[in-house]
Amino acid sequence: MKLQTLLPSLLAVAGLANAQYFSAGWAPGQPIPTQSSPPPQTQQHPVNPAVTVSNFFDTLLTGGAVSALASLVGLNVSAPQEIDWDDRIPLITDSNYEDVIVRESMTPEEEKQRVWFLVITVTSGQPDSLSKYIDDVFDQTFNYTLQQGGLPHIRFGRIDYLDVTALTTKWAVWTAPMLVVLKDRGQTLRFYNVKSTQMQLNAEVLYEFLKEERWQGKEPWKSAYGPGGEREWILDFLASVLSTVYGYLVRVPKWLLYIISGGAASVIINFMHKPSAQARARAQAQRPAPKPKQPVVAGSASDVSKSTATAKSEGASKRKGKN
Repeated sequence: MKLQTLLPSLLAVAGLANAQYFSAGWAPGQPIPTQSSPPPQTQQHPVNPAVTVSNFFDTLLTGGAVSALASLVGLNVSAPQEIDWDDRIPLITDSNYEDVIVRESMTPEEEKQRVWFLVITVTSGQPDSLSKYIDDVFDQTFNYTLQQGGLPHIRFGRIDYLDVTALTTKWAVWTAPMLVVLKDRGQTLRFYNVKSTQMQLNAEVLYEFLKEERWQGKEPWKSAYGPGGEREWILDFLASVLSTVYGYLVRVPKWLLYIISGGAASVIINFMHKPSAQARARAQAQRPAPKPKQPVVAGSASDVSKSTATAKSEGASKRKGKN
């Protein structure tokens, strides 16, 4: 009896334990609630980017066997690789040089002390070259300077030689890597060719180089074509022309640019290796002269008459034999 009495209570408690929430119940006149099914989930397929003809040829020419074969003849057609540069160091380009350096907002005292320490490298095109090592040392110098408390009047900047045209032309910089100490809003420049410098390059040495202002031991670049020179306009004009040409070249697909440059290089090489007029004349003189043909001598009149008489006598003897 006790079990039958407790059984409904146990069933009610079990129902409450399995319930996820308490409902207000069903009232007369309301529709019978039904369990709502979850909304159907649509399967999303990854959208592949559209492959254009230009991208197809770029991928074909910059990877695989084509890139390996091109490297055998000295052509670098490999695809650009990711570059691990410190984002805290600003990248100086043709478009932001005036705003970042020339027109930098600062007080007269700050302008007098301001020094920009720049590095010019080609790491974007040659990630395993000397430029990569210089980039790493430059980043380490920046971090080491911060660890030592910083140099308030020093600013660090990076220039990608392969992505800058006007700036390097104005400075007459035709090689990289290069270290540059810039003052007076770009009017005083000191260049240090890394390949020819005798200074051991590491973070501690470059930090002391900046802190002790040892860069003043080298005379700044003074030239008629440099900043403030009477022929500065020539490099400015050349920089403008090259920048315009570069602006059009970057719009040409890479695969088409490879074909055009390869064809132009072939024509130039053939023209440069073309023998001169004197060499062609010497080669013509060394050729053996052709042997003259023996002239055919016509027979004399007496010989012709003898042969005619012989032919007549033979014909007459044949007629007599027939008779």
